[in-house]
Amino acid sequence: MRTAAPAGGLPPGGQIRRLVLSGTIGTVGRAREFARQALEDWQWLPGKTEEQAAVAEDVLLLVSELVTNACLHAGGPTGLALHGTTRSVRVEVSDAGGGSPVPRLPHEPGRPGGHGLHIVEQLASGWGTVRQQGGGKTVWLEVPAPLTPVAGPGGGR
Repeated sequence: MRTAAPAGGLPPGGQIRRLVLSGTIGTVGRAREFARQALEDWQWLPGKTEEQAAVAEDVLLLVSELVTNACLHAGGPTGLALHGTTRSVRVEVSDAGGGSPVPRLPHEPGRPGGHGLHIVEQLASGWGTVRQQGGGKTVWLEVPAPLTPVAGPGGGR
């Protein structure tokens, strides 16, 4: 059996979706629902396999973590962008804050708080920060697309 990324509802070259955000109240939920809708439209959700569903849920968790960090440390996010392709989803959360996110070290799993960037490091294939011209920053991460079983020669299973 071969595997391929789900083509889903993505046009050739992928698709970018943007959400303008402000404030901190209800922002995480709005961002998560926006991401869920995109993943459904791109057919990452509900997922044809357990792996696909798990990867899509990871993306939703990561959106929540980046938006929560912007709420806690940068006065709230100003925007969310999702770029879906057949190979990956890139999540970008922008804010007006000046600092750069850094994982809390040492990481203490039993200690409350400070786990968001460790979760990002574990679940994303890469992440980083880009300074915006005129101030603020965008924190980005990428998650590879889950694989879809594709029938091999003869359509076998």
